[in-house]
Amino acid sequence: MASDRSYLDYILEQLSGAGEISHRPMIGEYILYCGGKVIGGIYDDRFLVKPTKSARAMMPDAILEPPYDGAKDMILVDRVEDRDFLAELVRVLYDELPTPKKKAGKEG
Repeated sequence: MASDRSYLDYILEQLSGAGEISHRPMIGEYILYCGGKVIGGIYDDRFLVKPTKSARAMMPDAILEPPYDGAKDMILVDRVEDRDFLAELVRVLYDELPTPKKKAGKEG
């Protein structure tokens, strides 16, 4: 089941105070980025984030779910109405996730 664009728009609005958030469509779902780092995505109208140590500490009782069959588990974010919480969550994710490597042959 593909995610509804209106849910993506809602999550992006909720994340508006969290920094430089961008997205990319991917087979009916949406990958979310902060400053070029993948922080998570919208899958089946669920906001899932990478299960970093800090994100797990912020949500110790959170459910871990795969975004799609065969994928690694991610954290289901259930406090999407709390903008301050989401801004802090994105900050700790950004700080903990590695910087993406430049692709060979690409300048930038």
